[in-house]
Amino acid sequence: MSKPSIKLLPILLLLFVGSGMCALIYEVVWFQLLELVIGSSAISLGVLLSTFMGGMCLGSLYLPRFIDRKHHPLKVYAFLELGIGVMGLLVLYLVPLVGSLYTLTPGHGFVGIAMRAVVAAICLLPPTIMMGATLPAVARWIAATPKGVSWLGFFYGGNTAGAVIGAVLAGFYLLRKYDMSTATMLAAAINLAIFFVARAIAANAPVLADTGDTEALEIEAPQNTPSSRLVYFVIGMSGLCALGAEVVWTRLLSLMLGASTYTFSLILAVFLAGLGIGSAAGAALARSLDRPQFALGIAQALQMLGILWAAFMIAVALPNWPVNPSLSPGPWFTFHVDVTKCIWVVLPSACLWGASFPLALAALAKRTEDTGKLAGQVYAANTFGAIVGSLAFSLIVVPQFGTQHAEQLLLVLSGLSALLAFSTMLSTARVTATASVLVTAGALIALTPNVPAIPGLLVAYGRFMVTWLNRVDILYVGEGMNSSIAVSKLGDTGAIQFHVAGKVEASSLPQDMRLQRMLGHLPALVHPDPKSVLIVGFGAGVTSGSFVPYPGITRIVICELEPLIPQVVSTYFATENNRVKDDPRTEIFYDDARSFIITTKEKFDIITSDPIHPWVKGAASLYTEEYFEAVKEHLNPGGVVTQWVPLYESNMAAVKSEVATFLKVFPNGTVWANNVDGKGYDVVMLAGKDSLRININHLEERLRQADYQNVVASLVEVGLNSSIALFSTYATQASDLTSWVADAEINRDRNLRLQYLAGTGLNAYQGDAIFSSLALGRKFPANLFVADPAWLAALQGVLGSSQ
Repeated sequence: MSKPSIKLLPILLLLFVGSGMCALIYEVVWFQLLELVIGSSAISLGVLLSTFMGGMCLGSLYLPRFIDRKHHPLKVYAFLELGIGVMGLLVLYLVPLVGSLYTLTPGHGFVGIAMRAVVAAICLLPPTIMMGATLPAVARWIAATPKGVSWLGFFYGGNTAGAVIGAVLAGFYLLRKYDMSTATMLAAAINLAIFFVARAIAANAPVLADTGDTEALEIEAPQNTPSSRLVYFVIGMSGLCALGAEVVWTRLLSLMLGASTYTFSLILAVFLAGLGIGSAAGAALARSLDRPQFALGIAQALQMLGILWAAFMIAVALPNWPVNPSLSPGPWFTFHVDVTKCIWVVLPSACLWGASFPLALAALAKRTEDTGKLAGQVYAANTFGAIVGSLAFSLIVVPQFGTQHAEQLLLVLSGLSALLAFSTMLSTARVTATASVLVTAGALIALTPNVPAIPGLLVAYGRFMVTWLNRVDILYVGEGMNSSIAVSKLGDTGAIQFHVAGKVEASSLPQDMRLQRMLGHLPALVHPDPKSVLIVGFGAGVTSGSFVPYPGITRIVICELEPLIPQVVSTYFATENNRVKDDPRTEIFYDDARSFIITTKEKFDIITSDPIHPWVKGAASLYTEEYFEAVKEHLNPGGVVTQWVPLYESNMAAVKSEVATFLKVFPNGTVWANNVDGKGYDVVMLAGKDSLRININHLEERLRQADYQNVVASLVEVGLNSSIALFSTYATQASDLTSWVADAEINRDRNLRLQYLAGTGLNAYQGDAIFSSLALGRKFPANLFVADPAWLAALQGVLGSSQ
């Protein structure tokens, strides 16, 4: 061996940092890209995650079996990095092509789910298999010595540290300032640089590195002993608990931080940072431990305390911090508070899970002479457990049993994992092993019942929970597959509110009722004879229910991600939503609305949406130019579309982006105001597939008919007691907004700019200033109406005074 090869190990560690950075940039980009094609439901995300991690598992497991040891390990690693870069670029351009084939299939049901799996496999398996193979490839360059095995832990930790950089870089800068193409190009360039550096190292390095110690670990012991199988099972259980906890904690932390893309990137970054710190610590310990399996058991046992700590922080401590988010001076101050909360909750357990990997390597290193095979098998076991954990907890455990029982299950599994790790020592250190088993079992019994339940008020109001203490009654709390929901009753007014993921989604308050009815009645009255309607999102059902009184409508189609919402929440708003769920004309598809629209062959007279906040992760895809184009294509001739735009909890840049993107596809678009006390609150964008002309005489004739009296009553209930009252909500139209949207950023599939713009406006209350700016250039829309001069004069008088 060559002594200088010791000096090459830190360089290789840096390469692994770069490799991890690229992997997370790709992961963020690919998930965002594929969500646009197959949707963002829990099932779609489960398919994506299992495919991504499944490829990593396959790569780590099968590289040692298919790549002969005669090849220089660093050359193999170099070409893997080159392949990842090439595949990263191919996926960027392959997804739209595969997506065009996906649009030819049904977007829902078993066939739809199967096609999503096929699309994800085609796009993700080739590059992720190569990603998974990098660690076992480099591991073959490391001898089976104490220091050598610890270097494998450092490589894993370095790779994870790079992943932290990649997650932050992609989530907070590259995709916020640029787009998916730029992020992918940068990652591919780094892959290429790693390829050249690794090739250069390989040209001057021996086939086996000199790690600085000469005493090899025992390799004559049988490889497949019962104790070795238990260690693989323990590291698999560690991966299962880690990803299961990430699913649970991401859902719960997003309640108090806001479910924006920044929150998800932040949680991921902190989680990965903990894995990296723990891995480095575990690798350092592994050099000198006589019984690494004992340390592995300690890490799993301490994990019980880590899980209980996180549960207590999320359910009891952090929600009751006396902090009012609306007093934040800006988004960066809020970001600092959010980072603190994430570190406080996630970091302890993440460090323990990170330490488990190198400790498992050390515990098994005596039983193999092929370090590539060792690293591959340990990594595969850990990744396979992670796949099971992410799918089981997101699709089964949380929806069926709730987050409290999910955390209890995580605690129990960690305790059982510790018991298994300690049991591997019974033949060599019986007293220590027995004592450890007894203490762990006692702790397991004592700690499990003390996991606290999540407060209903947190599910309802999230980060504003402390400002609502003793002001509302929580009527219902449910944790579904896709989101956590709540229903509350305001103590002072008796109004019912519906909450999703810590925010108010709909309510029976006057301003919200008026908005929801406007989203339905405006297009239904503007269209001369609507027959079919598609509503994106169920909400409280008020928007959908607005179409029930119309005698001519024969089909009401609703797309909703979370089944609990129509099944449970609708019953609390049965009067307000006209029991739309049970109407024989109604059909509900429990799926991603974007996926439904791009795959359905059906066309509609009206397409509208229940209020969906654009800062929520995944919602920006329902505000893109491409989405609006798909909506336009699925409108019948003469069809009408409405789209909600919130002015509260937003900012000027986000609203301009939403309006400009809509008007780019619908250049005849109009804007209608839902003001509160004369101040800007939110608006409705209305447009026709063709030119929009509103025949007032025809409209009023319909409203005088006997079978339209329920429609009239529905309008009167929200203060719209005449056609003048309804159309006096007019704010502006496209021709008046040319200069206002000139500097707006168009929200496209390739950049999803809106989710980054809107994500900084969570605590902003600039609605009135935004509306004043929006309506500043308004002129009377004489071109919009076909009406008698007296009616036009009356409307002009009202609009003039309101302006």
